[in-house]
Amino acid sequence: MAHKETAEFIPLNIAVLTVSDTRNEETDTSGRLLADSLQSAGHKLGEKVICIDDVYQIRAVVSRWIASEDIQVVMVTGGTGFYDRDMTPESLQPLFDRTVDGFGELFRQISYEQIGTSTIQSRAIAGVANGTLIFGMPGSNNACRTAWEQIIKDQLDSRTRPCNFAGRLKGVNID
Repeated sequence: MAHKETAEFIPLNIAVLTVSDTRNEETDTSGRLLADSLQSAGHKLGEKVICIDDVYQIRAVVSRWIASEDIQVVMVTGGTGFYDRDMTPESLQPLFDRTVDGFGELFRQISYEQIGTSTIQSRAIAGVANGTLIFGMPGSNNACRTAWEQIIKDQLDSRTRPCNFAGRLKGVNID
């Protein structure tokens, strides 16, 4: 796709997945934070789901969104640590056509200023599958806020220069 300038904001359809063995809709503050943030930025919440930290259940939900023509971005919160049940990176990586290495690197760099060397335990991850951009981030509100406000928000905004992901996603036509 050719790189073309546009001043128009293009709202994207974004799905949010909370990976947790303990959260429900009432206690899912990080998933709610992401859903509220993306809508405040002008995007559309395509779907919001909570599933347990199980490789195959995570893959099933995310695979459905990858195959859908309606979802362009998936944000996954939770399951990125080093506890035995934290399997989000292992669940997502095999689904990627391409990885977005810079997301995890930048997330850890920014997080270092907030939490010091504990950031090495963050296994934040991102990739693209079937024209769907997928982010996996830690489950804390602070981590989700950091990822959204300092990285993801601008990369999903079609007006961000010199480049952004919006024009590279399925169903987005920037002429």
